[in-house]
Amino acid sequence: MSGPNNEATVKAQFCFDFGSPNAYLSHKVLPAIEARTGVTFEYVPLLLGGLFRLTGNRSPAEAFAGIKNKQEYGRLEIKRFLTRHGLHAFRPNPHFPVNTLQLMRGAVATRIDGHFERYVEAIFKAMWEDGKKMDDPAIFAATLTEAGFDAEAFMHRIGEADVKQTLIDNTQHAFDRGAFGSPTFFVNDEIYFGKDTLPYVEEEILRVKG
Repeated sequence: MSGPNNEATVKAQFCFDFGSPNAYLSHKVLPAIEARTGVTFEYVPLLLGGLFRLTGNRSPAEAFAGIKNKQEYGRLEIKRFLTRHGLHAFRPNPHFPVNTLQLMRGAVATRIDGHFERYVEAIFKAMWEDGKKMDDPAIFAATLTEAGFDAEAFMHRIGEADVKQTLIDNTQHAFDRGAFGSPTFFVNDEIYFGKDTLPYVEEEILRVKG
C-alpha cells in the first residue's frame, strides 16, 4: 500500500485519518482494487482536525446530530457495506471521537523511517476492531509494543520537527487540492470523497490506464 505505483501514468492516493471509520473501511477494500487495476495506492496521512479547521467542516456525528433519521441511515449504509465486502471484524469505537494527532504523526514517522504497513494495520485494528481509546497515552504505548515497536523511542520520534511539519504539509496540500474530509482519494488530479466513491475511483484508474 505504501510502495510506488505500478503504472507511471496513474497516481492513486488515499488521504486518511485513523479517526474515520470510513477510512478503515476503505483501507480494507483497497487491496482488491489494487489487484484488479494493477495500481498501488499511495497512503497519505493527514490530520482530520486540521483539515476541519481549514475548511470549517465538522464530523458527521456533530454536523448531523439534530437531523432525524440521518444517522440511522448512516448506520444502515455501513451495515450494507460491511455485508457486501465481508468485513466482519469492524466494530464502532465506543470512545469515538478520538484525538488522532499522535496516531497520525506515527503514520508520518513510519512512512519516513519504515514499517508503515505494520503500523497502519495495527492502528486501524486497534481503532475499528478492538475499540481501544487510542488517545490514551498508555493504551497507545501498549498497542505500539504489541505491534513490535519500541514505544519509548517511537514517542520521541513523533515529537520531532520533520514529522510534525510533514503532517502539517500533507494536510495543507490535501486542502489545497480540494479535500475537506477523510477518506479522500485522488486519481491523478481527479478528487473523490468517501468510501462510496470507490467504484468511481476504480473506473477512473482503469480509464487513465486505457
